[in-house]
Amino acid sequence: MDAKLTGETDRARSLALFAAVVEQGSFSAAGRMVGLTASAVARAIDRIEARLGVRLLLRSTRMLTLTAEGQAYLQAARRILADLDDAEQQIADQGAPRGRLRISAALSHGRLCVVPLLKDFAHLYPHILIDIALTDALVDVAGGQADVAIRFGPLSDSSLTARKLGESRRVIVAAPDYLALRGTPVVPEDLHGHNCLNFDFRRVEPSWPFRRDGRDMSLSVRGNIEANNGETLGQLAAAGVGITRVGRFSVVDAIAEGRLVPLLEKYNPGDVELIHAVFVGGATVPARVRAFVDFLAERLAH
Repeated sequence: MDAKLTGETDRARSLALFAAVVEQGSFSAAGRMVGLTASAVARAIDRIEARLGVRLLLRSTRMLTLTAEGQAYLQAARRILADLDDAEQQIADQGAPRGRLRISAALSHGRLCVVPLLKDFAHLYPHILIDIALTDALVDVAGGQADVAIRFGPLSDSSLTARKLGESRRVIVAAPDYLALRGTPVVPEDLHGHNCLNFDFRRVEPSWPFRRDGRDMSLSVRGNIEANNGETLGQLAAAGVGITRVGRFSVVDAIAEGRLVPLLEKYNPGDVELIHAVFVGGATVPARVRAFVDFLAERLAH
């Protein structure tokens, strides 16, 4: 074996052994971790100190104490070992994607559109540990709170990489039983006589957008229930509580089954919210992140 390669391998082992001695607090405990005797560990530390020409550890019968040089060497050792781990993980990721994949998705879209896809993704990538959190709160992807977040609407953090996954069209719906009892709106203004279920997002006054004769307009609406997600509003509408305006993805099954009926489609402004996967980009994007984003882009585009 190449002498230089052998020497660098021994130095890497020495770094790991020194860090283990400090973390375990004794030669014997560190030796048990790596399968060496306490005396063998002590000799290895002696060789490091001899090579560097400085004392790294002050030894007594009760404890080991780091010198200033030892503290600096420990910090360097931990940094180098972490870099080695990262390098090996990146190389491993270039093969079969593996490791923990932390996903953040909105409550309704996550439950209805993302979670049903995870079985197939897990089958395709058995070495990836999927960790999904459903929340309508914005997580800090750049700060490391998630590897991938699925977001709706405008993106505010330009430091992240975004991949378009699709778009969500809005639709106004009500249950046939509700319409039979209260009447079917024919023009937007008819909504003034109906119970309009809305999102609880902060606004001066709830209003729904429409387009009439090529011109955009908005209509103030009122109702007795608000919610923070479209799935809940769709369920309430299907139960005959009122009329609501939500993303079509959250009520597509209820429409197909006849439990909800689209309304005022003639006046639908065609507004959509873009759906993106956002993640920290660059040359070192883990293979598990790339695999998941590609998978979503393919499946959600259909």
